Amino acid sequence: DKPDAILDLRGVLCPTNFVKAKLKLEEMEKGQILEIVIDPGEPMANVPRSIKEEGHRIIKVEKIDNHFRLWIEKG
Repeated sequence: DKPDAILDLRGVLCPTNFVKAKLKLEEMEKGQILEIVIDPGEPMANVPRSIKEEGHRIIKVEKIDNHFRLWIEKG
């Protein structure tokens, strides 16, 4: 499986990382998969919650090195 789009948000601060993810999801079709890479800490604590509140689904979370990879299905 491959995501439909990839967004690298390493080094992007809250809430900008969520805004960038939200804007990317708005460009996508329902059911498509967006992979984002985010930092630990505040981004990992806030972005997944905000994504779910927007009606999307987190389908995979992986820790990679010092970051996290999230696969998001557009709702």
